[in-house]
Formats: sequence, structure tokens, C-alpha cells
Amino acid sequence: MTSAPHRFALIQRVLHWLMAVCILAMLFIGVGMVSTVAPKYLPLILVHKTVGFTLLVLVLIRLALRLYYGAPPLPADLSRPMKLGARLSHQLLYALMIVMPLLGLGMLWAAAYPVVLYGGIRISALLPQNDLLHTLLWNAHIYLGFAFFALVLLHVAAGLFHALIRRDGVFGSISLLPLRDKVTQAK
Repeated sequence: MTSAPHRFALIQRVLHWLMAVCILAMLFIGVGMVSTVAPKYLPLILVHKTVGFTLLVLVLIRLALRLYYGAPPLPADLSRPMKLGARLSHQLLYALMIVMPLLGLGMLWAAAYPVVLYGGIRISALLPQNDLLHTLLWNAHIYLGFAFFALVLLHVAAGLFHALIRRDGVFGSISLLPLRDKVTQAK
């Protein structure tokens, strides 16, 4: 790991925003899937599986980049409870970004559904068919999906708090836009 930067590396910022868009899309696609039996159900599942698997790969890359490049320090004047909340919420976000696709894959395998991604890419089953396990994984995927959505909303709120109220450079450290603000540049 290199010394603490003042801003995330460009590749980290690009992956953050790319994944943010994909995760929001996944949450809405997931809700759309479970609330429809229309002909669009099967294409939604195909997109959901493909983007979910892609997100799993991207989060593993992101974790490796985080270990290599590190992360900018939080502002020194941020309270200890806020620093703890930031650290724990980020750990939970990373955990859910890994667990959600794994639950989805496990759920499909336990139901003996083939996992075929966009482009015909097949992922071999790693679990045997088991109805009870399918139900448990299905429920975990759905309920953790709602928890994930709530955590994403909290993350967005925290980002807006740093960008609009504190103006402490935290939001600028992950922004794709050039730094312009004197407070951000001084940090």
C-alpha cells in the first residue's frame, strides 16, 4: 500500500461510479423482477444475473485496488462516532457487494436453474439442488437486498452531507470532476 493519498486513484473513482450506477440498476431490476410475471421477466433475470456477476468481479478488483492504493484519510475534525460509522458502513457495503451476488448464484444453483449470463456464458453449479436451501437463500437475497438499498441511501446521504454541508473534501476525494474547491485542495 502506498502512503495515504488526498484523493482516490482515478481507477478507484471510475469503478466507484460505474458500480454505483450498476447497483442502483440492480436494486430496481430486482424489485421489477419479483413484482412481475410479464414477458419482460426473463430478460430482466438475464440482465440481473449478468450485472450481478459482473459486480462481484468488479468489487473484488476494487478491494485489491483499495489494498494497493489505500484511501484518503477522513477529516481530522470529524467526530469519532462519525469516523466509526464511515468505516463500518463501508465494510458493510463491501460485504453486501460480495454476499448479494453469491446468494443469487447459490439460490439459482439450489433451485437447479442454469446460470447463463449474457452472451451465453455458463457458470457451473457449485451447490446441489435443494428446495430448503433455495428458499433460505431466496429469503436472504431479498431481505439483504432491502438492507443493501437502505445502506446505499445512507451512503448517498452521507456523501451529500459531506459535499453540501461540511464541504470538507470527502466527496471531492471520490468525485470524477477536477478539484476546484480550496478546502478540498488544501487537504
